[in-house]
Amino acid sequence: METERASPRFSDIDRWEPGDILDALIESQMAAVAAVRPALPAIRQAAAAMHMRLCGTGRLIYVGAGTSGRLAVQDGAELIPTFNWPQERLLLLMAGGKDALLRSAEGAEDEIDQAARLIRQHRIEAADVIIAVAASGTTPFTVACMRESKRRGAFTIGIANNRSTPLLIDADCPILLDTGPEPIAGSTRMKAGTAQRVALNLLSTLVMIRLGRVHEGLMVDVQAVNAKLVGRSQNILRRLSGRGEQELREALTRAGGNVKKAMLILQGCTPEKAAALLQEAGGRLRIALRLAGGPSEPASDIPTVDTDIASAVPDKVEKK
Repeated sequence: METERASPRFSDIDRWEPGDILDALIESQMAAVAAVRPALPAIRQAAAAMHMRLCGTGRLIYVGAGTSGRLAVQDGAELIPTFNWPQERLLLLMAGGKDALLRSAEGAEDEIDQAARLIRQHRIEAADVIIAVAASGTTPFTVACMRESKRRGAFTIGIANNRSTPLLIDADCPILLDTGPEPIAGSTRMKAGTAQRVALNLLSTLVMIRLGRVHEGLMVDVQAVNAKLVGRSQNILRRLSGRGEQELREALTRAGGNVKKAMLILQGCTPEKAAALLQEAGGRLRIALRLAGGPSEPASDIPTVDTDIASAVPDKVEKK
Protein backbone atom coordinates (compact mmCIF):
# COMPACT_ATOMS: atom_id res chain seq x y z
CA MET A 1 0.00 0.00 0.00
CA GLU A 2 1.29 3.42 -0.96
CA THR A 3 0.42 4.95 2.41
CA GLU A 4 2.73 2.43 4.09
CA ARG A 5 5.63 2.75 1.67
CA ALA A 6 8.72 4.60 2.88
CA SER A 7 9.59 7.55 0.63
CA PRO A 8 13.30 7.83 -0.27
CA ARG A 9 12.94 11.59 -0.19
CA PHE A 10 12.35 11.57 3.57
CA SER A 11 14.72 8.76 4.52
CA ASP A 12 17.00 11.09 6.49
CA ILE A 13 14.42 13.66 7.59
CA ASP A 14 15.55 13.26 11.21
CA ARG A 15 18.90 14.80 10.22
CA TRP A 16 17.46 17.88 8.51
CA GLU A 17 17.37 21.39 9.87
CA PRO A 18 14.00 22.28 11.49
CA GLY A 19 13.22 24.83 8.80
CA ASP A 20 13.80 22.27 6.04
CA ILE A 21 11.56 19.76 7.83
CA LEU A 22 8.76 22.29 8.05
CA ASP A 23 9.15 23.29 4.40
CA ALA A 24 8.91 19.65 3.34
CA LEU A 25 5.93 18.96 5.59
CA ILE A 26 3.93 21.96 4.39
CA GLU A 27 4.71 20.95 0.83
CA SER A 28 3.37 17.47 1.54
CA GLN A 29 0.21 18.98 3.04
CA MET A 30 -0.36 21.03 -0.10
CA ALA A 31 0.12 17.89 -2.17
CA ALA A 32 -2.48 16.15 -0.01
CA VAL A 33 -5.04 18.88 -0.74
CA ALA A 34 -4.20 18.71 -4.45
CA ALA A 35 -4.84 14.94 -4.36
CA VAL A 36 -8.51 15.66 -3.68
CA ARG A 37 -9.06 17.39 -7.03
CA PRO A 38 -9.06 14.21 -9.16
CA ALA A 39 -11.71 12.84 -6.79
CA LEU A 40 -14.13 15.74 -7.38
CA PRO A 41 -16.26 13.83 -9.94
CA ALA A 42 -16.69 10.99 -7.45
CA ILE A 43 -17.52 13.45 -4.66
CA ARG A 44 -20.13 15.13 -6.84
CA GLN A 45 -21.61 11.75 -7.74
CA ALA A 46 -21.74 10.70 -4.10
CA ALA A 47 -23.40 13.99 -3.10
CA ALA A 48 -26.11 13.54 -5.75
CA ALA A 49 -27.00 10.08 -4.46
CA MET A 50 -26.89 11.30 -0.85
CA HIS A 51 -29.25 14.14 -1.70
CA MET A 52 -31.79 11.72 -3.16
CA ARG A 53 -31.98 9.87 0.17
CA LEU A 54 -31.44 12.65 2.68
CA CYS A 55 -34.17 14.88 1.27
CA GLY A 56 -36.47 12.14 2.53
CA THR A 57 -36.15 10.43 5.91
CA GLY A 58 -32.77 8.77 5.46
CA ARG A 59 -30.01 8.92 8.06
CA LEU A 60 -26.40 9.94 7.54
CA ILE A 61 -23.92 7.48 9.04
CA TYR A 62 -20.18 7.97 9.44
CA VAL A 63 -17.92 4.98 10.11
CA GLY A 64 -14.22 4.69 10.81
CA ALA A 65 -11.39 3.68 13.12
CA GLY A 66 -8.35 5.52 14.45
CA THR A 67 -7.45 8.80 12.74
CA SER A 68 -9.88 8.22 9.87
CA GLY A 69 -12.69 7.54 12.32
CA ARG A 70 -11.99 10.68 14.33
CA LEU A 71 -12.01 12.77 11.16
CA ALA A 72 -15.28 11.18 10.06
CA VAL A 73 -16.90 11.74 13.46
CA GLN A 74 -15.74 15.35 13.50
CA ASP A 75 -17.28 16.05 10.11
CA GLY A 76 -20.59 14.50 11.14
CA ALA A 77 -20.74 16.20 14.54
CA GLU A 78 -20.28 19.64 12.99
CA LEU A 79 -23.35 19.25 10.78
CA ILE A 80 -25.66 19.74 13.76
CA PRO A 81 -24.65 23.26 14.88
CA THR A 82 -23.69 24.46 11.40
CA PHE A 83 -26.63 23.22 9.35
CA ASN A 84 -29.11 22.13 12.05
CA TRP A 85 -28.95 18.57 10.75
CA PRO A 86 -31.31 16.52 12.96
CA GLN A 87 -29.52 14.64 15.73
CA GLU A 88 -31.81 11.65 15.26
CA ARG A 89 -30.75 11.37 11.62
CA LEU A 90 -27.03 11.26 12.34
CA LEU A 91 -25.13 8.18 13.45
CA LEU A 92 -21.40 8.19 14.26
CA LEU A 93 -19.83 4.73 14.50
CA MET A 94 -16.27 4.69 15.81
CA ALA A 95 -14.28 1.51 16.37
CA GLY A 96 -13.78 1.31 20.13
CA GLY A 97 -16.69 3.66 20.86
CA LYS A 98 -16.51 7.12 22.43
CA ASP A 99 -13.34 6.33 24.39
CA ALA A 100 -11.48 5.88 21.10
CA LEU A 101 -12.13 9.52 20.23
CA LEU A 102 -9.74 10.63 22.98
CA ARG A 103 -7.22 7.80 23.14
CA SER A 104 -5.87 5.16 20.80
CA ALA A 105 -7.81 1.89 20.61
CA GLU A 106 -5.98 0.23 17.75
CA GLY A 107 -7.23 -3.29 18.53
CA ALA A 108 -10.84 -2.17 18.07
CA GLU A 109 -10.38 -1.83 14.32
CA ASP A 110 -10.25 -5.63 13.99
CA GLU A 111 -13.66 -6.21 15.62
CA ILE A 112 -15.60 -7.42 12.60
CA ASP A 113 -18.41 -9.06 14.59
CA GLN A 114 -18.94 -5.91 16.63
CA ALA A 115 -19.20 -3.90 13.41
CA ALA A 116 -21.95 -6.10 12.00
CA ARG A 117 -23.80 -6.03 15.33
CA LEU A 118 -23.75 -2.23 15.40
CA ILE A 119 -25.26 -2.01 11.93
CA ARG A 120 -28.03 -4.46 12.86
CA GLN A 121 -28.58 -2.79 16.23
CA HIS A 122 -29.17 0.60 14.61
CA ARG A 123 -31.38 -0.95 11.93
CA ILE A 124 -29.58 0.54 8.97
CA GLU A 125 -31.84 0.37 5.92
CA ALA A 126 -32.24 1.36 2.28
CA ALA A 127 -33.06 5.02 3.02
CA ASP A 128 -29.75 5.53 4.82
CA VAL A 129 -26.34 6.70 3.60
CA ILE A 130 -23.08 5.43 5.07
CA ILE A 131 -19.72 7.15 4.64
CA ALA A 132 -16.90 4.73 5.51
CA VAL A 133 -13.39 6.16 5.81
CA ALA A 134 -10.07 4.29 6.06
CA ALA A 135 -6.69 5.40 4.73
CA SER A 136 -5.62 1.81 4.10
CA GLY A 137 -8.96 0.86 2.58
CA THR A 138 -8.71 -2.45 4.44
CA THR A 139 -9.61 -1.67 8.07
CA PRO A 140 -11.72 -4.69 9.13
CA PHE A 141 -14.20 -2.77 11.34
CA THR A 142 -14.85 -0.12 8.69
CA VAL A 143 -15.13 -2.57 5.79
CA ALA A 144 -17.45 -4.84 7.80
CA CYS A 145 -19.73 -1.91 8.69
CA MET A 146 -19.93 -0.87 5.07
CA ARG A 147 -20.57 -4.38 3.76
CA GLU A 148 -23.32 -5.09 6.30
CA SER A 149 -24.94 -1.73 5.55
CA LYS A 150 -24.84 -2.43 1.84
CA ARG A 151 -26.34 -5.88 2.41
CA ARG A 152 -29.24 -4.15 4.17
CA GLY A 153 -29.77 -1.82 1.21
CA ALA A 154 -28.06 1.38 2.41
CA PHE A 155 -26.12 3.52 -0.05
CA THR A 156 -22.41 3.18 0.69
CA ILE A 157 -19.57 5.62 0.08
CA GLY A 158 -16.01 4.44 0.64
CA ILE A 159 -13.15 6.91 1.10
CA ALA A 160 -9.62 5.47 1.03
CA ASN A 161 -6.07 6.43 0.09
CA ASN A 162 -4.99 3.19 -1.58
CA ARG A 163 -6.20 1.75 -4.87
CA SER A 164 -7.89 -1.62 -5.36
CA THR A 165 -8.75 -2.03 -1.68
CA PRO A 166 -11.95 -3.59 -0.28
CA LEU A 167 -13.43 -0.29 0.85
CA LEU A 168 -13.27 1.07 -2.70
CA ILE A 169 -14.12 -2.17 -4.49
CA ASP A 170 -17.26 -2.87 -2.44
CA ALA A 171 -18.63 0.68 -2.06
CA ASP A 172 -21.50 1.89 -4.21
CA CYS A 173 -19.50 5.07 -4.73
CA PRO A 174 -15.73 4.81 -4.14
CA ILE A 175 -13.66 7.95 -3.56
CA LEU A 176 -9.93 7.46 -4.00
CA LEU A 177 -7.60 10.05 -2.47
CA ASP A 178 -4.25 9.09 -3.97
CA THR A 179 -1.91 10.81 -1.50
CA GLY A 180 0.97 8.35 -1.88
CA PRO A 181 3.70 7.74 0.73
CA GLU A 182 3.78 9.78 3.92
CA PRO A 183 6.75 11.92 5.05
CA ILE A 184 6.84 9.54 8.03
CA ALA A 185 6.03 6.12 6.57
CA GLY A 186 2.61 4.87 7.66
CA SER A 187 1.66 8.01 9.61
CA THR A 188 -1.63 8.54 7.84
CA ARG A 189 -2.60 11.32 10.26
CA MET A 190 -0.57 13.51 7.90
CA LYS A 191 -1.17 13.52 4.12
CA ALA A 192 -3.92 10.90 4.07
CA GLY A 193 -5.70 12.54 7.01
CA THR A 194 -5.53 15.99 5.46
CA ALA A 195 -6.99 14.75 2.18
CA GLN A 196 -9.75 12.89 4.04
CA ARG A 197 -10.65 16.01 6.02
CA VAL A 198 -10.88 18.08 2.85
CA ALA A 199 -12.92 15.46 0.98
CA LEU A 200 -15.36 15.00 3.86
CA ASN A 201 -15.76 18.75 4.18
CA LEU A 202 -16.48 19.13 0.47
CA LEU A 203 -18.90 16.22 0.38
CA SER A 204 -21.00 17.17 3.42
CA THR A 205 -21.03 20.87 2.58
CA LEU A 206 -22.17 20.22 -0.99
CA VAL A 207 -24.96 17.98 0.27
CA MET A 208 -26.12 20.54 2.84
CA ILE A 209 -26.17 23.26 0.18
CA ARG A 210 -28.22 21.04 -2.12
CA LEU A 211 -30.63 20.35 0.75
CA GLY A 212 -31.32 24.08 1.09
CA ARG A 213 -29.44 24.61 4.35
CA VAL A 214 -27.41 27.46 2.85
CA HIS A 215 -28.92 30.61 1.33
CA GLU A 216 -26.86 33.30 -0.39
CA GLY A 217 -23.74 31.83 1.19
CA LEU A 218 -25.21 32.13 4.70
CA MET A 219 -25.85 29.51 7.39
CA VAL A 220 -29.61 30.04 7.47
CA ASP A 221 -30.16 26.82 9.43
CA VAL A 222 -27.65 27.71 12.15
CA GLN A 223 -28.67 26.69 15.66
CA ALA A 224 -28.60 29.73 17.96
CA VAL A 225 -27.46 27.79 21.02
CA ASN A 226 -25.18 30.46 22.52
CA ALA A 227 -24.75 34.23 22.52
CA LYS A 228 -22.35 34.18 19.57
CA LEU A 229 -24.75 32.20 17.41
CA VAL A 230 -27.72 34.34 18.45
CA GLY A 231 -25.76 37.32 17.18
CA ARG A 232 -24.91 35.44 14.00
CA SER A 233 -28.59 34.67 13.40
CA GLN A 234 -29.44 38.35 13.76
CA ASN A 235 -26.62 39.35 11.41
CA ILE A 236 -27.76 36.81 8.80
CA LEU A 237 -31.33 38.06 8.98
CA ARG A 238 -30.17 41.68 8.81
CA ARG A 239 -28.15 40.97 5.69
CA LEU A 240 -31.04 39.17 4.00
CA SER A 241 -33.79 41.59 4.95
CA GLY A 242 -32.17 44.97 5.61
CA ARG A 243 -34.59 45.49 8.51
CA GLY A 244 -33.93 47.28 11.81
CA GLU A 245 -32.83 45.69 15.06
CA GLN A 246 -36.25 45.72 16.72
CA GLU A 247 -37.93 44.03 13.75
CA LEU A 248 -35.17 41.42 13.58
CA ARG A 249 -35.46 40.54 17.25
CA GLU A 250 -39.25 40.32 17.11
CA ALA A 251 -39.21 38.15 13.99
CA LEU A 252 -36.63 35.77 15.44
CA THR A 253 -38.58 35.53 18.68
CA ARG A 254 -41.79 34.69 16.83
CA ALA A 255 -39.86 32.17 14.73
CA GLY A 256 -38.34 30.48 17.76
CA GLY A 257 -34.87 31.51 16.59
CA ASN A 258 -35.28 29.97 13.13
CA VAL A 259 -33.75 32.34 10.56
CA LYS A 260 -35.73 30.98 7.62
CA LYS A 261 -39.06 31.33 9.40
CA ALA A 262 -38.07 34.79 10.63
CA MET A 263 -37.32 35.90 7.08
CA LEU A 264 -40.77 34.77 5.94
CA ILE A 265 -42.39 36.44 8.97
CA LEU A 266 -40.74 39.69 7.89
CA GLN A 267 -42.51 39.22 4.55
CA GLY A 268 -45.87 39.18 6.34
CA CYS A 269 -46.30 35.46 7.04
CA THR A 270 -47.54 34.08 10.32
CA PRO A 271 -45.21 31.56 12.01
CA GLU A 272 -47.60 28.78 10.95
CA LYS A 273 -47.68 29.98 7.35
CA ALA A 274 -43.89 30.31 7.31
CA ALA A 275 -43.52 26.72 8.51
CA ALA A 276 -45.98 25.48 5.88
CA LEU A 277 -44.20 27.33 3.07
CA LEU A 278 -40.83 25.94 4.10
CA GLN A 279 -42.24 22.46 4.18
CA GLU A 280 -43.76 22.93 0.72
CA ALA A 281 -40.42 24.29 -0.52
CA GLY A 282 -38.46 21.35 0.86
CA GLY A 283 -36.66 23.64 3.29
CA ARG A 284 -35.33 25.97 0.57
CA LEU A 285 -35.73 29.59 1.62
CA ARG A 286 -35.36 30.81 -1.95
CA ILE A 287 -38.38 28.80 -3.07
CA ALA A 288 -40.39 29.62 0.05
CA LEU A 289 -39.85 33.35 -0.53
CA ARG A 290 -41.08 32.98 -4.10
CA LEU A 291 -44.15 31.12 -2.88
CA ALA A 292 -44.77 33.87 -0.34
CA GLY A 293 -44.46 36.55 -3.00
CA GLY A 294 -41.41 38.05 -1.32
CA PRO A 295 -37.97 38.91 -2.71
CA SER A 296 -36.41 35.95 -4.45
CA GLU A 297 -34.58 35.07 -7.61
CA PRO A 298 -36.34 33.77 -10.71
CA ALA A 299 -37.42 30.14 -10.63
CA SER A 300 -34.89 29.38 -13.36
CA ASP A 301 -32.11 30.32 -10.92
CA ILE A 302 -33.22 27.85 -8.26
CA PRO A 303 -30.72 24.98 -8.11
CA THR A 304 -32.07 21.54 -8.84
CA VAL A 305 -30.81 17.99 -8.47
CA ASP A 306 -27.89 16.96 -10.67
CA THR A 307 -30.20 15.07 -13.02
CA ASP A 308 -27.32 13.71 -15.07
CA ILE A 309 -25.80 11.84 -12.12
CA ALA A 310 -28.50 11.53 -9.49
CA SER A 311 -29.25 7.86 -9.93
CA ALA A 312 -29.90 5.90 -6.75
CA VAL A 313 -26.73 3.87 -7.22
CA PRO A 314 -24.21 5.77 -9.38
CA ASP A 315 -21.70 3.96 -11.52
CA LYS A 316 -18.43 2.96 -9.96
CA VAL A 317 -15.84 5.68 -10.24
CA GLU A 318 -12.24 4.79 -9.36
CA LYS A 319 -11.23 1.27 -8.38
CA LYS A 320 -7.95 0.68 -10.17
